[in-house]
Formats: sequence, structure tokens, C-alpha cells
Amino acid sequence: MKKTLVTLALFLMGAVAVQAQADQSLPQIGIKGGLNLSTITSDDFNDGEESRTSFNVGLLAELPISDRFSIQPEVLYSAQGFDIRQNDNGDDVEYQLDYIQVPVLAKLYLIKGLSVEAGPQFGFKVNEEVDFDPTSDGGDFDIDADDSSVKDFETSVALGAAYKFDNGFFVSGRYTHGLTNIFDDSSLLGNVDAKNAVWQFGVGFMF
Repeated sequence: MKKTLVTLALFLMGAVAVQAQADQSLPQIGIKGGLNLSTITSDDFNDGEESRTSFNVGLLAELPISDRFSIQPEVLYSAQGFDIRQNDNGDDVEYQLDYIQVPVLAKLYLIKGLSVEAGPQFGFKVNEEVDFDPTSDGGDFDIDADDSSVKDFETSVALGAAYKFDNGFFVSGRYTHGLTNIFDDSSLLGNVDAKNAVWQFGVGFMF
């Protein structure tokens, strides 16, 4: 199911790019990438969680509704999760939760180039592992679907701002906060309520 949805999203964004080549009044597809600072929010953990520093990269399109208002769908690979500090020596365990994220944002231009954006985001988990030694190449422990306590799908809301230059380059900052519990109700952690929380900073280019 999630592969079908991601394939459909990529197809739609490709169709936008083809249309843009025929009609310059439509935006062309863009690329973006940047930094993730991710963690989880929960009253059921013991305040040992810290941000995982990782990355996001993907495609986007801007579909104008008027001169100042657009709809912006995106497809991103977003490396998320959190760190758990184990002791006073600073040793961490990194819980990696990587998603294909599909935000669909309403975008409002305040002045030329400067915009604010907000909307829902739909996440499809593609990787889950625990790294007991994040500073080295070893220590990774993959978690398969049968042993996972984390749901394959999550929803969140995104809020951010961006500035686009005349040459097509842009910079952006965004915060996304989960709306659904990431843990499976049928798992051993089913009584734990936790949601993804991610700061994203990046650059991109509209072709």
C-alpha cells in the first residue's frame, strides 16, 4: 500500500514537471535537502531523549492558485528518530526511524520571495534500527516488521517559512509535529503515547 502511494505521488510530481515545460505559467519540479533535528514528545519517557541529527532530501512542486497563494506537495526521505543518553560520559543510543514523508502544504507569500507554509504530512516508515555506537560504523541492530513496536504509518502537521530567490534557489525552515501515536497499540509499548517532532532546515532549487 505505501509503495503504491509513494509511486503515485512521484508520478503526479513528474506530470507537473512535464506540464511546466509546455506552459511556463506553471512551476517546474524542484529538489531540496537539508538538516533534521528530530526527537519524540511523550509523557511516558523519563526525559532521557535527545535530538537525533540527520538529513532530509526529496522533490517538491509549487502549484499556484493565485499570485500569492500556492499548494506545495512534496516527497521526502526523512531520517528521524531520537537519541537516548545512557550515562554521564555522554554515550548515546540512537533509535533510527526513517520515513518517506509526503507533506501537502498551503503556501502564502507575504512579500516577494518570502512565504509561510502549513499543512498535513503523511509518513511511511521505511527503516527502523537501533545504533548502540553512533560514532562508529558498528553497533547497528535492524528491527524487522515482526519485532517492531512502531507503526508503519503516521500523520503530522507541518509549519514553516521559506525564501525563494529570483534564480530559483530557496532556503527554508520547518517544524513538524506528530498527530498520531507512533507505537502500535497491539505491541508491548501499546500503552505508551509518543509522537514524532522534527525541525528541518534546508536549501533547494526550482528548475
